Amino acid sequence: MKIIIQRVSSASVVVRGKSIAAIDNGLMALVGIKKADTKEAVEWLSEKMLGLRIFEDDDGKMNHSVTDVQGELLLVPNFTLYADATQGNRPGFSDAESPARARELYNYLIEHTKENTDLTVRTGEFGAHMHVNLINDGPVTIIFEK
Repeated sequence: MKIIIQRVSSASVVVRGKSIAAIDNGLMALVGIKKADTKEAVEWLSEKMLGLRIFEDDDGKMNHSVTDVQGELLLVPNFTLYADATQGNRPGFSDAESPARARELYNYLIEHTKENTDLTVRTGEFGAHMHVNLINDGPVTIIFEK
């Protein structure tokens, strides 16, 4: 599983011309699920995301987590994180998990995250063509893979 976390001032997801999710100050995470990913990996990444200290304290140092600053979360499924373009110019997706299993693990990520925080958790739409808008604050972008 791979998660690209971005500290944002705001972020939103639009599907079929309709806004389905929006957050203000917080984290937007693009979520990729590969073959053989486990619920344990999902749990580790969820907890890492909630505890990641990338928000500034009064001295301008990254010492606070999204939980500390009472931010919001936007989790967006993104199978293209496991694209492989090492051969040719058209990416292949053979490392990405099947849609059914990926949906199951993505939903588990949402459930596990909501169970472990009182923060607002919004989501993209699995399998949909989405327009993702964000204002990256910093910019701060962290990539985790488990």
